[in-house]
Amino acid sequence: MDSKTQKHVDNLRSEDRELQNRAFSYILKETEKPVDWAYEIWDQLVEGLLHRDNHVRAISAQILANLAKSDPKNQMQKDFPALMAVTKDEKFVTARHTLQSIWKVGMETKMQKTVVEALANRFKDCVTEKNWTLIRYDIIQDLRNLYDEVRDERIKQNALELIETEEDAKYKKKYASVWK
Repeated sequence: MDSKTQKHVDNLRSEDRELQNRAFSYILKETEKPVDWAYEIWDQLVEGLLHRDNHVRAISAQILANLAKSDPKNQMQKDFPALMAVTKDEKFVTARHTLQSIWKVGMETKMQKTVVEALANRFKDCVTEKNWTLIRYDIIQDLRNLYDEVRDERIKQNALELIETEEDAKYKKKYASVWK
């Protein structure tokens, strides 16, 4: 890892929010493509999923999702449950940011089925939560994002089946709008 990237990695846990946000933006952009330094920060990010600061949890989750494309050792297989757990974070904004990025893990063929199943289970189980309609919408959007990247008809079919389980016509229509 070059020194500029290392400096940004170090700043991911800065208490200066401006510095932290700049570092986050930089690392997020860098990890849009595969990087050869993923495992240098992997464990730090997994630990960050449990950090006391919800901002660090959100940052760690989003970067970890981006790093799935840089994971030839299949480390994500082991760490995915911890990542998915952040979609139920006590801070809804943290949970939502995590949920909105988790589809990226599914772009890797070896993780696709795991991600789709986890999202389907989350869709089914979230109805007792405060913001369940937003969670469901994000899940349908995740499946759409994943489908747009990999063009696997099974993903689309799974999403449409989930939408059909929605009993409220208003929300069913809203979720279906993602697939128009």
